[in-house]
Amino acid sequence: MADRKLKVTLTKSLIGLSPRQEATVKALGLRRMNQSALHDDTATIRGMIAKVPHMLRVSHEA
Repeated sequence: MADRKLKVTLTKSLIGLSPRQEATVKALGLRRMNQSALHDDTATIRGMIAKVPHMLRVSHEA
């Protein structure tokens, strides 16, 4: 699974999030709206994405 990549894009503002959710988004490397980051497709990254699915758009990269 780790050989695949996930492109994670922040679609909403961090304003109003709980501190834990905000820390999760920042740990994914996202600071601004519409900013994207590439991550390996691992259970850890998927767990982080699952904590804030309403804030992110996730797509698979080759």
